[in-house]
Amino acid sequence: MAEKFDLIVVGAGPSGLAAGLTAARGGLSVLLVERGDFPGSKNVMGGVIYRQPTERLVPQFWKEAPVERRVVKSSLWLLGNGSAVTLGFQSRRRAEEPYESFTVLRAKFDRWLAKKAIEAGVLLITETVVEDLLFDGERCVGVRVGRAGGEVSSELVILAEGVNSLLTRKAGLQSDIPAEQLATAVKEIIALPREKIEDRFNLEEGEGATLELVGEATRGIQGVGFIYTNRDSLSVGVGAILSDLAVQGANPNELLEAMKSHPQVRRLLAGGETKEYMAHMIPEGGY
Repeated sequence: MAEKFDLIVVGAGPSGLAAGLTAARGGLSVLLVERGDFPGSKNVMGGVIYRQPTERLVPQFWKEAPVERRVVKSSLWLLGNGSAVTLGFQSRRRAEEPYESFTVLRAKFDRWLAKKAIEAGVLLITETVVEDLLFDGERCVGVRVGRAGGEVSSELVILAEGVNSLLTRKAGLQSDIPAEQLATAVKEIIALPREKIEDRFNLEEGEGATLELVGEATRGIQGVGFIYTNRDSLSVGVGAILSDLAVQGANPNELLEAMKSHPQVRRLLAGGETKEYMAHMIPEGGY
């Protein structure tokens, strides 16, 4: 094998980037392999990160990271047929440093975190699929990637593949996840002028809100809808347990469209333009 590293990390989401960054700071040589065009290009989440765990990795990260808004207001809506029972919490302390949480867009945030890892010495290669793990007996000693010079050796391999953990299952470390422990989530980025966002959600400049919706948001199926405020867009989505969707014969996109058309939700989105659509599986049970 031509190249050898102390550590190979598969997957450049936040967990993979955190592992690579931490190891590089500790003096290890690190190779980070990402199948997407860039970190964040294939990663999906609702859109909120919390300060305390993130600050352990990059102190006062919000002063340089591409965060969208600092969250000061959190609400839960119990949707009925055309109605909503609401419960919310808002505090001025959440609008002051050190903040509690932030809304982010992964395509921006993950690229920023990847830059931090590279600055620490991580070698990042993108648009590359790890096809298999290499073993010496029962010990993993590297990976095989789908490009020239495909075998790369290492002392340790960390798999940060996410829910579709093909290599983890191939290595016999994980069985197939049952449908009742998986959720399917769909999400849209809806562009809306920032002044409208701040007016409709009763926010001051730079402040953000999170809104969770249950009940009619998923037509009674176990799951949740959400609306998170970005600078000049809204992250709007819904997720539900895969097994329940199958039993009900429901389509997640249909749930999202129904939630968006709910009378209490529609007024928040009025005049917005859908810019992105994405979907992802989420592990919901066990490790």
